[in-house]
Amino acid sequence: MNGLKGKEMTQTDVVAASTESKRFGAFFQLFSSRLNRMVEVTCAVLVGVMVLVVWLGIVDRYLVGANITWTEEFARYVMIWAALLSVSCGARMREHIGFNMLVDKLPQRLRRLTVILVDLMSVVFFIYLLVYGLKMTMDGVHQYATIFGMTMVFPFAAVPVSAFFTVIQIISTSPLLMNFQEYLPVENNK
Repeated sequence: MNGLKGKEMTQTDVVAASTESKRFGAFFQLFSSRLNRMVEVTCAVLVGVMVLVVWLGIVDRYLVGANITWTEEFARYVMIWAALLSVSCGARMREHIGFNMLVDKLPQRLRRLTVILVDLMSVVFFIYLLVYGLKMTMDGVHQYATIFGMTMVFPFAAVPVSAFFTVIQIISTSPLLMNFQEYLPVENNK
């Protein structure tokens, strides 16, 4: 008995539940893949914008002399967004710093368990970062950028946004959900 109104699960119920689970898994993988692609493109655009703004600042300082004061601060905020967003891309590709040398020497079952435990700890950490980042972003309403005069909400929002995206990517590549026979990095779906 499964506790649902005294009915036993039949083989058909088990197959239907398994099919629904696979459908959700496929949908989640597609969503995760598209989110990752969107973040990759956004990071590329942000890095390009940062390079152009820094170049503008250099040209202004040494050639034009128009005293454009906002380039350094703007480039800093763009760099923060690009760097933090790229964390989720690294999580999706499983390209972050790890102890693969030790994990690779473990038996397959223990290797899988180790990867699952590391994923769970990572999810807990990034959820904490998400909650802390939301508080920090809300506190940014009362802080102002030096040159722009805008509130720090937008620059601070990079922390919870990137943490949320990273949680999605860690979950989407977790052996716990993916039923991997052996841990392998996810291929880039471009």
